[in-house]
Amino acid sequence: MNKTVFITGASGGIGKDIAISFGRAGWRVAIGYCKNKTAAFEIRDILRENDIDSEAFFIDLSDFESLKTAVASVLARFGRIDALINNAGISHYGLFTDTKKEDYSLVFDTNIGGTMLLTKEVLFDMLKRKEGAIVNISSIWGICGAAGEVLYSASKAAIIGFTKALAKETASSGIRVNCVAPGVIDTNMLSSFSEEEKTELIEKTPLNRLGTGQDVAEAVLFLCSTKSDFITGQILSPNGGFLI
Repeated sequence: MNKTVFITGASGGIGKDIAISFGRAGWRVAIGYCKNKTAAFEIRDILRENDIDSEAFFIDLSDFESLKTAVASVLARFGRIDALINNAGISHYGLFTDTKKEDYSLVFDTNIGGTMLLTKEVLFDMLKRKEGAIVNISSIWGICGAAGEVLYSASKAAIIGFTKALAKETASSGIRVNCVAPGVIDTNMLSSFSEEEKTELIEKTPLNRLGTGQDVAEAVLFLCSTKSDFITGQILSPNGGFLI
């Protein structure tokens, strides 16, 4: 039986590369999207054209009823969820002293609150079968912090703590929980950066390039494969040596 992966934030950027990588590896793919429905269905169609069983599902991580409905829909369509990739998240730039309560609520409700509540819903299915893999997408800023991105860094640090604690709690049930903390990845999140700023980031990276969505996708796929059967509660950081 082919395994099923459910990926949030799969309509673009890193999520798209994760979805396509899992499909190529023989997984059935549940594509979670919130705002970019058109892109999500384009990815679904790309996968289907390559004989990969896939479907797109709307999910709003800030809305508990939405994520419950999404999980129920994925289970109704595929029968099981073997791997959950908590990839969806939002960024926030600006001085901490300029942040507002609504900024805090949006970032944390989405990046950590939604991730935790969605994981809880998916866990019920995994616990019944006593198997499963969960990969949470954090960031190097969740490890070391970034000036001007305090809320984002704090929410991604929370993802790491959540990963470690849940890994200990679910290990005896055969469920592995790991984290991928990407470095500077060349996606739309860098669209506001100038070429000069991008060059500066490359120069700070020992491998002398920006990361790609594929770099992250390969790390995620590894952590959901049988090659990582003895790995849980760990942070894998594809960052080109930016943070060592």
